[in-house]
Amino acid sequence: MSEANVAMPSMRVSYDAAALHESSLAGTWHEQLQRWFDEAVAAEVAEPNAMVLATSDAEGFPSSRTVLCKGFDERGVVFFTNYTSAKSHDLAATRVAAATFPWLAMQRQVNVRGTVEKVSSAETAEYWGARPRGSQLGAWASAQSRVVTNREALESALSGIERRFADNERVPVPPHWGGWRIRPEVVEFWQGRPDRLHDRLRFRRADETWTVERLAP
Repeated sequence: MSEANVAMPSMRVSYDAAALHESSLAGTWHEQLQRWFDEAVAAEVAEPNAMVLATSDAEGFPSSRTVLCKGFDERGVVFFTNYTSAKSHDLAATRVAAATFPWLAMQRQVNVRGTVEKVSSAETAEYWGARPRGSQLGAWASAQSRVVTNREALESALSGIERRFADNERVPVPPHWGGWRIRPEVVEFWQGRPDRLHDRLRFRRADETWTVERLAP
């Protein structure tokens, strides 16, 4: 075993950066998420909008990957992807997902769980227009999650797309691409504390009413 593996059981961090009390919690989950997100941005956390998205297929086999959140409000948390990707197949089959914002540098994480829906075509078009042209062309070129023979095949596909839209000032939205929104049923805010007595405050929805609960760490 490597020295790092041998030392792993003794690797520990003292979580004493902050506390999370019910009295300091925002009135809604999305206001609290906005507060923590703004603080992560101010602290210059790398990729503060990165979140680990967890899905499962129709047989219950799980999968996770990191995606970028592109917005959130009272309706939910939004990200964009290829609708023919593995994650989209999972979401279409089960209609549920979970996502975690891992702000480890701040000894915080936020977990969101709920049902999913596709965002409107207008929302997709608005975000698509803000993407760099290279990212737009890449979305056209990549058959996401499918097996490809080699890197050259991807680059060849991109070259073909560049020629296809060379005379287009604006690249259109691919029909196979768009956004998903996670509509939360549960949103948990986790703040690391000493001696593993972490603060875990959870917003939980029952019908249209939200309650706040403290969970044991």
